[in-house]
Amino acid sequence: MKSLQHPRRLSSAVALFGVCALLVTGCTRDTGTTGGGTEGGAAAASPGITDTTVSLGISSPLSGATAGPGTCSVAGLNSYLEAKNAAGGFAFGDGKTRQVTLTYLDDAYDPAKAVANFRQLVNQGMFAYVGALGTPTNAAVMPIANQQEVPQVLLMAGAGEFSADQAANPWTSGFVPTYSTEGAAFGKLLVDANQPITVATLAQNDDYGSGYLDGFTAAIEGSQVRVVDSATYEPTDTSVDGQVTQLAASGADVLLSAVSVTPLQVGVLTKAQSLGWKPRVFLPSNTSTPATVLQPGGAAAYPDVYTPAFAKTPASPAFANDPDVQEYTKAFEQYGTSITKTYTPHCAWSYAEGAVLGEAFATMEEPTRESFMTALRGISGFTAPLLLPGITIDTTKEDQAAVSSVNLVRYNGTGYEPVQGY
Repeated sequence: MKSLQHPRRLSSAVALFGVCALLVTGCTRDTGTTGGGTEGGAAAASPGITDTTVSLGISSPLSGATAGPGTCSVAGLNSYLEAKNAAGGFAFGDGKTRQVTLTYLDDAYDPAKAVANFRQLVNQGMFAYVGALGTPTNAAVMPIANQQEVPQVLLMAGAGEFSADQAANPWTSGFVPTYSTEGAAFGKLLVDANQPITVATLAQNDDYGSGYLDGFTAAIEGSQVRVVDSATYEPTDTSVDGQVTQLAASGADVLLSAVSVTPLQVGVLTKAQSLGWKPRVFLPSNTSTPATVLQPGGAAAYPDVYTPAFAKTPASPAFANDPDVQEYTKAFEQYGTSITKTYTPHCAWSYAEGAVLGEAFATMEEPTRESFMTALRGISGFTAPLLLPGITIDTTKEDQAAVSSVNLVRYNGTGYEPVQGY
């Protein structure tokens, strides 16, 4: 990977930003040249789109502790977009076919950098900001995106705020299930055991952590499941050993570790073992990858490790002959490996996200951000590639992300297996 401090151009075929620069300095569309100012009063094109191209942007942590999921959030999306470009481009609802370019910047999971990157991308003529990773970074960008009426969509962040109040934030939407959805799935599994169970919780001290706890708490209300101790951490912390030591003293049967930073999640697993505490463990979907979290953390030592899932795992032997996985693997090897060598679930999630964008483009009747948002908000029952059977895309629900359900899976020492009924 080249320097991560500078934008990367992910399509060599289209010199898009020269056009974008003109657009943001006041040009809309010239009749017959950019496809908008046609006779009959057709809508003027928004910045970043012409008759043949559309420019997308993303800010993501490409360096630092969250670089694994950050680079995957770019690499999977880029793989889908570039494979589609190579096959001829995206068919739009206005009858035109366009090539899509993606430009990305590194924010190192810093909200201030994310805001600066968003403003830079807008100034360069970005049509829409898509798939950005991170709760605090996206929360910082959201008011600016909505004030400027720039789509900030299909976010790789499950905080409820990105989906819950669409009237207040009509230009923002989430892609992955909300954290409360995942937390509730954990709670339901414990409640259904119909026996006394004690739980200790470790959560990030922001909307990420509180989302898991809110969903979990609501699910166990009135049951025999009881939270006996809780601790929080800051995403900038370099260790959570103190918190794990505190929680281990509770002797809880279960640990809900709502930790979003991969090295810290590994630290949770190793520290608990060193203290002789081996509860059943619930991990979030974004920090539960076998190769980067479970194996380094020695997760096989625990009686059970569960995580939510909504997408296929391309590396799993169970999906070796799956057509979606084969297409993903081919595209990722060509267009994704130059961005990241480390797999996290975000690689598969963002690839599926590319297909959702394509579905919106197909019904987008005008080359405007307004038309794009209308199309994006109207998707229902769409089976995106790599999603698990029974899980579909629905963007029409006012209080949910595009993916609104999950399945629970259990670690078997090498990979994950389904939990029947969940």
